[in-house]
Order: sequence, then C-alpha cells, then structure tokens
Amino acid sequence: MKLMFASDIHGGSNTCMQLIEAFHAEKADKLVLLGDLLYHGPRNELPGSYAPKNVITQLNEIREKLVCVRGNCDAEVDQMVLTFPIMAEYTLLEWQGHLIYATHGHHANPDNPPPLIPGDILFNGHTHVPAIRRCQPGDMDFLYLNPGSITIPKQGSAKGYMLLDDAIYHKTLDGEVLQRVTLADIGW
Repeated sequence: MKLMFASDIHGGSNTCMQLIEAFHAEKADKLVLLGDLLYHGPRNELPGSYAPKNVITQLNEIREKLVCVRGNCDAEVDQMVLTFPIMAEYTLLEWQGHLIYATHGHHANPDNPPPLIPGDILFNGHTHVPAIRRCQPGDMDFLYLNPGSITIPKQGSAKGYMLLDDAIYHKTLDGEVLQRVTLADIGW
C-alpha cells in the first residue's frame, strides 16, 4: 500500500490544494493527515492563503481517501464541518511489515514515545520540521518520521510531505525528492 503523510495545513487553502494535486499525481492509496487542519494556531503567523472554509471543502471532497488524527489546534467544532473523522489521538497502520503509530506529536513524540516495539515507526507532525531518523532510547528501537508542514514550515525547511512506497520519500509540494531512505539504509 502506498501511503502519503502530511501535517499542519493550518487553514492554508493554496497549499492544501497543492497537497491534493500531489496526492492524485502520486496515486497513493491513502492520505494520512497528522492534525492541525483548519486553525492557524496562536503561535503561528496567519498563512497567506488562510481560508479554512476552502480547506473544509477541499478535504471533504476526498474524504474517502483520508485517515486523520487530531492535532493540538483541532477542536470539536472542526469535526462538525468535516465529513470524515479527525478526533482520534492516534491511528495504527502497517507498511512493509512494520507498525506505524501515527499521531500529531504534541503528546507522543520521540522524547515521549508511546509503547513501541523494535521495528515500529512513529509518525508525527506538530514541530513543522521534517525528520527521518532512527531512535534507540532504552530498549526501544524505532524509526521517527515527520513530514514537516505544508503551510508553515520551520527552521528553513520546505513545504512538503512524505510518501511510503518502495522507500520513504520526503518531497516538496512540487514533487521534488528531498530525501529517499530505504529500511536497509537505516539498518533494518
């Protein structure tokens, strides 16, 4: 199964439309959204294309392709206008025999990991900073992935997403490959 991951749309309608176009171009089976869909949040500047009502329409149109988790800026009122579930704290998926624990990242994250077993993948958003790294705290050994933000990237990162296919791809919204990593590259 080809999975696409994105996070932190924060009401940016132009970048949401670019994400949906990239999703169709990638021909992914599911688009996993890691929270913070509509509201820009009190710590972020207002995105240039801030139009939450447009984002509602854009996402509702592809609801059957979405898997979502709740971000720290998502609220019950957002669920009232979105026609797909967004209130779960996490979701579990499988890719190449590995369990993916996907969550926003404001609770479970590399510094406070959920109960994982060696070989699991922790997928977060929240930081707006992309990451692909192996974490080995204590007796854990997991892969940490973060696609960054498609609307408000931080620390000089690009607006991007991640794709899990034959490898892990971090790409810009234009489809440029920023990083390609296989499980063998990390020693699995």
